[in-house]
Amino acid sequence: MTDEYDLIVLGGGPVGENVADRAVQGGLTAVIVESELVGGECSYWACMPSKALLRSPQVLRAARHVGGAAEAVTGDLDVTAVLARRDEFTSHWTDDGQVAWLDSAGIDLVRGHGRLSAAKQVAIPQPDGTVRTLTARHAVAISTGSDAAIPPIPGLAEAHPWTSREATSVQEIPASLVIIGGGVVAVEMATVYAALGSAVTVLARSGLLGGVEPFAGDLVTEGLRALGVDVRTGVATKSVSRDADGVTVTTDGGDVHATEILVATGRTPRSGDIGLEVAGLEPGSWVRTDDTLRVPGSDWLYAVGDVNGRVLLTHQGKYQARAAGDVIAARAHGEPVDDAPWGRHVATADHAAVPQVVFSDPEVAAVGLSERAAVEAGHRVRAVDVEFSSVAGASLHADGYRGRARMVVDDDRGVVLGVTMVGPDVAELIQAGAVAVAGEVPVSRLWHVVPSYPTMSEVWLRLLEAYGRASA
Repeated sequence: MTDEYDLIVLGGGPVGENVADRAVQGGLTAVIVESELVGGECSYWACMPSKALLRSPQVLRAARHVGGAAEAVTGDLDVTAVLARRDEFTSHWTDDGQVAWLDSAGIDLVRGHGRLSAAKQVAIPQPDGTVRTLTARHAVAISTGSDAAIPPIPGLAEAHPWTSREATSVQEIPASLVIIGGGVVAVEMATVYAALGSAVTVLARSGLLGGVEPFAGDLVTEGLRALGVDVRTGVATKSVSRDADGVTVTTDGGDVHATEILVATGRTPRSGDIGLEVAGLEPGSWVRTDDTLRVPGSDWLYAVGDVNGRVLLTHQGKYQARAAGDVIAARAHGEPVDDAPWGRHVATADHAAVPQVVFSDPEVAAVGLSERAAVEAGHRVRAVDVEFSSVAGASLHADGYRGRARMVVDDDRGVVLGVTMVGPDVAELIQAGAVAVAGEVPVSRLWHVVPSYPTMSEVWLRLLEAYGRASA
């Protein structure tokens, strides 16, 4: 195997795989350096296992909310079968299939922990004590991802808390679980473990899902409480201790006892020991980039995915990866970047057109700016809300369907800046909003996008009607 490549990628998750693949498709040679499993966090400890765990109880709840099907449901979840299905989606934590894909794509793999050792060089210690050094002709792309953050709460680290990794790979469901945090991981794992039989308590310093429209967090809070979750907001955690019976969390509102504890309080960049100092950067920091994912001040170093801190979502990381791989190949061939077809060499959607789904009960799907974020960005906006009860397709979808949608419109330009939807299965509706936001489609044109009847997509008609009334 050669030690010289056009591109070296540190990190073999979905982001690193996509950077390398696009570069190879652009005529370059590429190698991935990976210290764990090829496929990364998303494949084994995040997106895939978490959604596999969420899907079975979601289907059961859906059946129980449709007359005729509800009467046919006579049993409860088979927890063993749920976990077994999760294991299938993680390939039982083996990466043979992912490695085979790398081989088929013409991408080399080097196992081990890679560190930048000089400009365009990566050193990987070998099991025999030697160090293998790879050299890049054109670029090195850092795609090392992020780790769960453990806040400095007294006793927390010593209590050996779960992070998202343990929560998604568990083989035995605890009798009770206390979750510190109110974000996406906290909400989704509370939904999972309540369905799988744990007594769940969520401790959130503020409300749930603070990054989206406030009504979304309110409806999710109601949904979790309906599942039996003890949601405590406005609660500060003071200390944590563990003994033979489990953990005790001391808060300013009293003690909480549980079998296990999950910390879901954000992410930190996985950049502490990858040689950032070689490029004049601070180890352990987010690696900031321009919109071509290149590190400012460098003509060879790129950072793609979570590690750059732009948007910590797998689909946005893969979007960045496609841009980065294409631009690395273009620059290697001396081709112009600014006028590339479709503008594919820049990751502009990271700024204002990011879609996200929270697979809670009810689901939350959002894209673009919330009303508050749009106002803070200086836009003159008008926000309109619609209850899904006004949509015939929602009533057919589930008996007593509850949910809400909000559309935020730039009143000066007449384009949609953001959309938020809350309700069962709204995840499949948000791509239309992403098209409207990223495409800056005028509201006057959206009026002529006719939704099929009777589908839940008719919510778009109701939103446009509400905006028209508000504008009259």
